[in-house]
Amino acid sequence: MFLTLLIALGGALGTVARYWTGIWAARAWGENFPWGTLIINVAGSFAIGLFATLTLWNGPFPARTEFRLVFMVGLCGGYTTFSSFSLQTLALATEGHWRNAILNVVMSNLLCLVAVAAGYLLAGRVIGPLVR
Repeated sequence: MFLTLLIALGGALGTVARYWTGIWAARAWGENFPWGTLIINVAGSFAIGLFATLTLWNGPFPARTEFRLVFMVGLCGGYTTFSSFSLQTLALATEGHWRNAILNVVMSNLLCLVAVAAGYLLAGRVIGPLVR
């Protein structure tokens, strides 16, 4: 039960960070494109790739499974916004903004895959050759 509460706390922190990042992005670039959601998902993908790799049992910062769950399921789960991405993409499409809807799908998927790979590769540089 205590682990569940810690994961929930991580989720709450991630959610607040997502909210603030969304506000910042809307003020910086406007609301014609869901920049906040894109930035959040790319940053979250990078963070989970980096953290998951650095905290492997044979990594430089091996972490207990419980700590990994709090960060990856709680914090990253509360921070990243795939459901928001889906809703915003549907809204763009139903409003006739097909170009932006397609651009959002392509950019989100491509950049998040690149970000998670970048986090993984950066962690590999820190810890040397990756052993799994």
